[in-house]
Amino acid sequence: MQVSENKVVSIHYTLKNDAGEVIDSSEGREPLTYLHGVGNIIPGLEKALEGKDVGEHVDVSIAPEEAYGERNDALVQAVPRSAFEGVDEIKPGMQFQAQTPAGMQILTVVKVEGDEVIVDGNHPLAGETLHFSVDIADVRDATEEEKRHGQVH
Repeated sequence: MQVSENKVVSIHYTLKNDAGEVIDSSEGREPLTYLHGVGNIIPGLEKALEGKDVGEHVDVSIAPEEAYGERNDALVQAVPRSAFEGVDEIKPGMQFQAQTPAGMQILTVVKVEGDEVIVDGNHPLAGETLHFSVDIADVRDATEEEKRHGQVH
């Protein structure tokens, strides 16, 4: 069975950056399972897997615009320390979920300067070309419920 819209696809993958460092991998874990064609994974990877068969191996490099987008410097902002109510110690690298005009967003602390906290709303992989090595482990038809909900159950 081939990877196509409304198929439940299971993949083993390794993701590397331009320097060849492993960013993420399913090695030693269950495969990643997703519903194809509904945006559950980044667009470039979804396109690269379209039409592939169980057992196929795919190596693909995905540009930022087909992954997590380009970095947007406007998403780096100073926030008053008082906005982190209940957090005793704020350190660079910490991540917080915040309600923004664009909806829920993950903010990463870049640095703390006195009463200000500099946060970055970009995805950590924004601006990066991503290099995937993928093995297609399984493909099946999605159930009607999975199609309605847009995700695997």
